[in-house]
Amino acid sequence: MGILQVMILFSLCCCCFFFTPSSTAASIEDDHQNGRQVIDVKGGPEDVVWVVQLSDLHFSVHNPERARDFKDLVGPSLSFINPSLVLITGDLTDGKSKDLLTMKQDEAEWVEYEKVMQDVFEKSGLDKDIFYDVRGNHDAFGVPTIGGLFDFFSKHSINAQLGRSGQVNSVTVQTAIRKLLFVGFDSTMSVGLRRPTNLFGHPTDELLAKIDSELSQWNSEPTKPVTKISFGHFPLSFSAASDSGKTLRDIFLKHSLSAYLCGHLHTSFGKNLKRHHYSSDNLLTSSKFFQLNAHKILSESSGNCSNGASAIKEFWEWEMGDWRKSRAMRILSIDRGFLSFVDIDYKLGGKKTIILPTFPLDSRYMVKMSSAGPYKCKSIDRSAYSTIRTLVFSSSPIVSVVVRIYDSRPGNLNVVLEASMNKHDGGTLSRGDLYVAPWNFEAFEDPSPDRYWLQVEATDIAGRSTLTELRPFSVNGLTAKLSWTWKEFVVMGCQLDALYYPILWSFYFCTFSILIIPKLMLAFSKKHYGYRNFIAKKSLINGIAWVFKEFYAVPLLWFGIVLYLFYLLLCPWLLGEVFTDGGEMAFMTFKGWVVKFNKVGKLDFIGVPDIMVVALPHLFFVVLPTILVTGALAVERGMYREHFLSLSGKKEDDHIEENNGSRSRISDSCWNGKSSTCIDKRWIRNIVLVASLAIFWKHFKSCRVLVKAYGMNPFLHFPVYSLMMPILLTYAIYKTRTV
Repeated sequence: MGILQVMILFSLCCCCFFFTPSSTAASIEDDHQNGRQVIDVKGGPEDVVWVVQLSDLHFSVHNPERARDFKDLVGPSLSFINPSLVLITGDLTDGKSKDLLTMKQDEAEWVEYEKVMQDVFEKSGLDKDIFYDVRGNHDAFGVPTIGGLFDFFSKHSINAQLGRSGQVNSVTVQTAIRKLLFVGFDSTMSVGLRRPTNLFGHPTDELLAKIDSELSQWNSEPTKPVTKISFGHFPLSFSAASDSGKTLRDIFLKHSLSAYLCGHLHTSFGKNLKRHHYSSDNLLTSSKFFQLNAHKILSESSGNCSNGASAIKEFWEWEMGDWRKSRAMRILSIDRGFLSFVDIDYKLGGKKTIILPTFPLDSRYMVKMSSAGPYKCKSIDRSAYSTIRTLVFSSSPIVSVVVRIYDSRPGNLNVVLEASMNKHDGGTLSRGDLYVAPWNFEAFEDPSPDRYWLQVEATDIAGRSTLTELRPFSVNGLTAKLSWTWKEFVVMGCQLDALYYPILWSFYFCTFSILIIPKLMLAFSKKHYGYRNFIAKKSLINGIAWVFKEFYAVPLLWFGIVLYLFYLLLCPWLLGEVFTDGGEMAFMTFKGWVVKFNKVGKLDFIGVPDIMVVALPHLFFVVLPTILVTGALAVERGMYREHFLSLSGKKEDDHIEENNGSRSRISDSCWNGKSSTCIDKRWIRNIVLVASLAIFWKHFKSCRVLVKAYGMNPFLHFPVYSLMMPILLTYAIYKTRTV
């Protein structure tokens, strides 16, 4: 080998040493048998680590642009972001037919996912070992058993290729100062039903014990502070309790998790899908069912400076946007234990520069609301507050970084600080660029958590300027208000699995109360209730009694509705194919799907509370409107009958004989102005008939979805469910057409 060849080889080795991303330079220890990995991060900036999260990719054979954009945009971006970890939190493939109605696994989508991820590894230059993916509900559609023929996640996912076969996997990223423990888990149902009844996470007691164990792995080694973060697919509002009643929230609070990262909901419900959880003995019972605001309000004791004050157990839950439509990516940084994140939108293409301020923290997402306590008690490390800090990721050299702080008190934003930020010396093995600027943080103490707003601007060598969004901050540790829209409240604030049975039984209690109690009272009452009595003596009781009397007067209608409600409680609703192969049939009740019998020969229900997306809409948008509309038809007929009798001069007992001839005479009197009202034209009935058409259409669409989803024939597999309400409604329309 000549001298020139030696020099070239030496130069190549130097380039590899200095410019290879940190993940390859870092020491990685794997223990796949226990699902644990340790990554020793080397190089600066000191005590700063950042990771990337992606979620809900939904690679689809019908939408190839999702995979194409991912390959074109994510790999190049990761190459200059250079994260220590890349977390992909579920729904890797779509598993949907072109009409979006049939959901089952398609191996072509999984092959595409594997190919795209291999391209990302190559373009980013990152070690494959730092990528973690978890299963989402779309990845489990129609999968009867984990590891079976249709479980393509266990064949094509990154975790599967790296031998991470367990439901729980943990990785510890450690610096010279701190350990960062990331625990990922798969909480999809063990028997993967097709959608729509596969929507919730189902952590078992065994899974919760494993997560508990992984989060505890460094508790016996107090040499370094440990920041704990967990990641999975389902938000906690879409995660059911285990058989023993334990929840993921219980485990996370036990370990005072810093954050739980998840996906599943996309951005269609809103962008404020964040929720603060905290434990207190004073929590109301309603807190088990819903939380009205994104922030849990801490009691005054949280600022108690006494040594005997108990530590507050709390954590943040941060759902992120989807790649499917929003083309979203998140970068999460942990700077000296402080968590910050920025969500990046790739819908308009790639980004040349990304800025992530790491301190001061965004006061809307303070990881520890109780940080107000240490600041109040003067127990903070003042050096941690002495500089404004921001990470800048860029594909081009950065020539300037400027931070501005605005005061919003005058009613508009006034600049009160503008300073150049200097690049922090990360040493020869710098993993990224951290910029800092000294400031007098005490000058920004204020009782308002959103008085001061921070913005950072970076300019690259080509003159391109990038600005961060304005974010409020509070050096006092106070938390700014984070409000939910009604849609965000429903999907993040409501604990849906806990609400299913209360809502179901409330519906039945109210419905049976309406249908049965008035009938019993009228049966034993000697008073005559009618339209004339109500007009003569208007009162709430007379009005209600008259309405129910007319409703009960329609033959078989009351009996049919009551019988149908009992049927829904006692009998199967549907019989359909719930797996990808379509071979095995299962039936669904309000308690869930029954695929097989358990070991003692009893029914084994699965898919609860997932079946609420079928059960509750049917009850509230088909059954209840049918009851109301049929009641309205009966009442309108009663009003028309009284009007008919008043104009014809007939008694109620003998009006039937001349019904047809009188109707034409009354109609003429209306047109000639002889009647003060036009009840005989039955405009009310026409309006109610329009409402009936809306019910028919809603029910038809729901049945069509179920037919496509589970390969059913409505006349064979769910005739009572599909036909009973339309028949009763048609019957009511027919019986109330005349007096």
